[in-house]
Amino acid sequence: MTVSDPSLRRRDLATLGAAAVALPLVALAAGPVGPASAAPAGPPAAPARPAARLRLRPDGSGLGGALDVPLTAAPQVAGRGAVLRTAEQRTDRFALLGVTWAAGTGQVRVRVRDVGGAWGPWRDVTALRDLPDRDTAEGRTARAGTEPLWVGDSDGVQVEIAGAVQDPVLTLVDPGHDPRDAVDGGGPADRPKRGRSLRPKIRSRRSWGAKERWATGRPKRVKTVEQVHVHHTATGNDYRRRDVPRILRAIYRYHTKTLGWSDVGYNYFVDRFGRIWAGRRGADGDRDTRGAHTLGFNHTSVGIAVLGSYQEVAPTPKVLAGVAKVAAWKLKRYHRDPLATTPVLSHGSDLYPKGAVVTLPVIDGHRDTNDTECPGQFLYAALPEIRLRTAARIKKSRR
Repeated sequence: MTVSDPSLRRRDLATLGAAAVALPLVALAAGPVGPASAAPAGPPAAPARPAARLRLRPDGSGLGGALDVPLTAAPQVAGRGAVLRTAEQRTDRFALLGVTWAAGTGQVRVRVRDVGGAWGPWRDVTALRDLPDRDTAEGRTARAGTEPLWVGDSDGVQVEIAGAVQDPVLTLVDPGHDPRDAVDGGGPADRPKRGRSLRPKIRSRRSWGAKERWATGRPKRVKTVEQVHVHHTATGNDYRRRDVPRILRAIYRYHTKTLGWSDVGYNYFVDRFGRIWAGRRGADGDRDTRGAHTLGFNHTSVGIAVLGSYQEVAPTPKVLAGVAKVAAWKLKRYHRDPLATTPVLSHGSDLYPKGAVVTLPVIDGHRDTNDTECPGQFLYAALPEIRLRTAARIKKSRR
């Protein structure tokens, strides 16, 4: 079995480190430190010698590949508070990365080399907060780490970790290129039903190339939908239409094969062009399945993730319209008022303990339920407009 074998479970990564390619981490600073972006104290250690080019391994379908690379550090430099960094590393072409670990707390920065040969700046990688509930099979085997970061086509990487983490693993994903990606980004959307149905046009899982054999178990339906949680994927905002299917394939691979979830975590995606994409199984039809997007609050909700980063950039009206279309469709079906609040039972998050009853907006942002900046300050600030747009769509459908 190779490290990137699709049957590899997350708990196996640490035990296979000796048999697999690994990247050494060297210390830049030891002892208490500030954020990963702080300047290292004293002269940095000599960088580790770059290893041979990292070669991604096919994912089994002839389209794309991936590699999970253990990041190793000598015990004497892996103390609490150390800042550790790899050397610049040549790789096969990839477009998405993430770092996970078995235990501990860390802050991750990366920089990548584009296929033209230029190294980019250091970038913070957001901590993973879009999570399955702890009382689910997905949640019980949770591995800490970062959100997947879309970096575009790249062939080099360097990683820095601040903090103390156990068995960190770098994942590189190449989602491949499919000729259908360039056909309006995955082809035409499914048409809504006639009449007063609010079901919007949705591009199917098949349109973005979901490998259905990667999804495991039977999707669990939710009994009701009390809320719509709005997220962003914390990736870049300069992607093209034809990039969207590739981004979705890469996120899907990271969620299923790196994190070990049963499927991609979000129920729906909205891209920066306002197009709606089916996420987790059930989204292609009318089934509302339990997602893995809002720790403690997945059991009675729908999760919508906007592709992009909205901490420093405002969403376009097309994005707001796309989110409102999905929200109106789902909330009308369960007779929910998008302008209201509702009491919700927490199944345990990093803000609200299990069993707590919390009053939250029917349409809220991820930060309302978890300790995170998601969906970014500008998308969060746009939630009142999304609620108004949603209410207007529902009202119009009743005429």
